[in-house]
Amino acid sequence: MRILVVEDEPVLAEAVASWLRAEAHAVDVALDGAAALERVGVHEYDVVVLDRDLPLVHGDEVCRAIVAAEEPARVLMLTASTTVDDRVAGLSLGADDYLAKPFAFAELAARVTALGRRSRPAVPPVLQRAGIRLDPNRREVYRDGRYVPLSRKEFAVLTELLRADGAVVSAERLLEKAWDEHADPFTNAVRLAVLKLRRKLGEPAVIRTEPGAGYRIP
Repeated sequence: MRILVVEDEPVLAEAVASWLRAEAHAVDVALDGAAALERVGVHEYDVVVLDRDLPLVHGDEVCRAIVAAEEPARVLMLTASTTVDDRVAGLSLGADDYLAKPFAFAELAARVTALGRRSRPAVPPVLQRAGIRLDPNRREVYRDGRYVPLSRKEFAVLTELLRADGAVVSAERLLEKAWDEHADPFTNAVRLAVLKLRRKLGEPAVIRTEPGAGYRIP
C-alpha cells in the first residue's frame, strides 16, 4: 500500500515509517499539516496515519480536508489523549480509526492493514493466479508449490499485479503504489523489479509486458 505518516516528532515519524516499510508498504512522511495536505493533493494514498496535534495546520483540519475531497485514503488518527470524548471527536471528523499514544507498532501496523483493505474493493485474503499463491498476511509467495523469496519491492509489485485480476497495470501505477515520493518518475526501477520477479518466479513466464500500457498476469 501507499501510506502517508503525518507526525511532527521526527524520530517517531521515522520509526513508524520504518516499521511500515518493513511490512512492504511504500511510505511518505510529513512533519506538519500543511505538508500533509500538499502530499495528499499530489499522491493517491491508501491510508493516512495522522497525528491530531500538528503545527501549521491542525490534524482536525487535515482530516476534514481529506474527507471533503472524497479522497480514497482511510484515516488513522493518533493522539496523546485517551479520553472517550476526544476519541469520539476524532471519529466525528471522519477518521476511520483512532489510536492513542503510546502505542505498539505491531498494533498500528495491524490497524493500517485493516484500513487498507477497506480503501479498495474487497479481495480474497490469499491472492492466486497462474499458479502463483500470495499470502499478504504471512508475506509468502509460492509458484506451483515452490516457495519464492522476494524483496519488499518485488512483493509489492506482485501484489498489485495479482490484485488487478488479469487487467493491465501501468508502470506509473506500480511506481505510485510500491515506491515512495522520493522515487524518480523516470527511473527504470519498475522494469528492473519486473525482470527480477520473472526470474524468481521461473518458467513459464507469467508476467506479460503490454507495450505502451504496462504489465499484467493473464
